[in-house]
Amino acid sequence: MKVLVTGGGGFLGEAIVDQLLERGDQVRSLARGDYPHLREKGVEVVRGDLSDAAAVSRAVQGCEEVYHVAAKAGVWGPYQAYYQANVVGTENILQACREHRVARLIYTSTPSVVYGEGALEGVDESVPYPTRYLTAYPETKARAEQAVLAATSETLQTVALRPHLIWGPGDNHLVPRIIDRARRGKLKRVGDGRALVDSVYVDDAARAHLLAAQALATHGRPAGKAYFITQDEPMAVGALIDKILVSGGLEPLTAEVPAKVAYAVGWVLETGYRLLGKREEPLMTRFLAKQLSTAHYFDISAAKQDFDYHPQRTIDEGMEALGAWIREAGI
Repeated sequence: MKVLVTGGGGFLGEAIVDQLLERGDQVRSLARGDYPHLREKGVEVVRGDLSDAAAVSRAVQGCEEVYHVAAKAGVWGPYQAYYQANVVGTENILQACREHRVARLIYTSTPSVVYGEGALEGVDESVPYPTRYLTAYPETKARAEQAVLAATSETLQTVALRPHLIWGPGDNHLVPRIIDRARRGKLKRVGDGRALVDSVYVDDAARAHLLAAQALATHGRPAGKAYFITQDEPMAVGALIDKILVSGGLEPLTAEVPAKVAYAVGWVLETGYRLLGKREEPLMTRFLAKQLSTAHYFDISAAKQDFDYHPQRTIDEGMEALGAWIREAGI
């Protein structure tokens, strides 16, 4: 098939691209930046912004499947910037899929769409969206996810996947940030570090996207549904962070800050940054404090049943690969 991957040069996007190429598909990538290494792999690289409907339409034209991975992520920033990338961009993708009669749209969502402030312990996809969000990213992703699921029809089948805390070789966000902050002495455990959280190895997250697309094409059970995607191995957040640090040749964390203090610091920093007009991300935010101190792990039975998703690696196996990549890349 001819397939479009938005954000094909990103961490998860490139993993999906690689698996599609291995499957034998013709792959096109849409992103704002240029990615010459994708061209070397045989990918057709198209530059454009998701908020530009004409550019999105040109990228979608001729494709049978679309993997909409690109998004503005983060825990801080003006709402409008997130809205343009995540909501308007997704609306443009949906319109282009209808216009060019794309058969399947696989949307990369996030479990954060159902995260308010409390713990999520072993919940399935029936858990409702919260009435209040602590930051713009999960709120705009929730709006986009709802639009995607509502758009499924006889001519366009859609599905939303919610991978949680993606990590692995090639990570340009989570792992480098953890290692950098630890080296600068800016990383502390929030709370006692015992809250259970889910994560997912990047290759398993990518594979889930292809499995969901295949299920849409064969029996259609995932159409119009959202699915949590994890390693199915909940782990204490402190232990997970320590494993990443050890993979990077660093010592486990010993310093910690009470969860309530971290939340208060986040509120103060957010308020100060907003008043001063700062655009960089604060060291701590309310959302980050809650994510690091409350449980959020998920029941992935639906993904197992509807498109036979099962993780191919354990966390420890993935950490071995991550450590090798960190040493080779000099992170």
